[in-house]
Amino acid sequence: MMPEVCVSPGLLTGFFFDAPAVVEVQDEARFAQVLRGPRGFTFMPPPDMTSGERLRLTVHWGEGLLRQSASFSLVAHPRQATRQVEVFRDQRSRESVLQEAAQEREKNDQLRAENRQLRAGLEWAGKLQGLNASGALGEDGIKATPIAVRAGQPGDGALLMTRGISYRSEKTVAVAAWVMNAGTDSWLVAGASLATATGEKLEGVTIAQPEAISPGQTWRVFVEADAGTGAPSEEVTLRLWDAAGRTLSIPKVTFP
Repeated sequence: MMPEVCVSPGLLTGFFFDAPAVVEVQDEARFAQVLRGPRGFTFMPPPDMTSGERLRLTVHWGEGLLRQSASFSLVAHPRQATRQVEVFRDQRSRESVLQEAAQEREKNDQLRAENRQLRAGLEWAGKLQGLNASGALGEDGIKATPIAVRAGQPGDGALLMTRGISYRSEKTVAVAAWVMNAGTDSWLVAGASLATATGEKLEGVTIAQPEAISPGQTWRVFVEADAGTGAPSEEVTLRLWDAAGRTLSIPKVTFP
């Protein structure tokens, strides 16, 4: 927030600086009096300056990378005025200022590089070149196989998988499960696990669900996990649960 200095028509206010400075003031032609010096600036504000009106005063020191500036808001008051304001510049060394400027340039270069990477990622999203760049696309491409759907009624969580597909890339395995909500409350997955019969769980599990599944509706839930080539080779059980504990278990999931 810009520092405020109280001024009043008919009363003098002076700014004094610790080094030679250049002063710019908004609407200077309106001012009743202006006195400039290398280290000072004294003025009497415009006689028509109304109470609460604000004018900007800016001070500049130095040039180039060593240039420093400070701005103040001159606020009109009908009877009160600040008589004297002392302003001290940042007295860091030239080396310190140059070092800070170099650090800012380095930071900006890094941000620009990250921005280029993000743009490239967005352009590749949904394309094979994105999978290829990440190393997920092997010589055999992305493999997929359907998951057998068990006949029967929804379980205790009133959830049922109506269709399923498992996938394998060079780095991950995934399951797309179409989940029907036969309950009375909406369902949004909060967690998932993929575990073998011995209890070994796959790491790096991520979940994607477009929106909560309303009662009577079916939506796809996508679960992905880290996996090396050919692993896991045995069947796994996929468990999905929401924040309230409503769970769907899908056993005997295999990956191509």
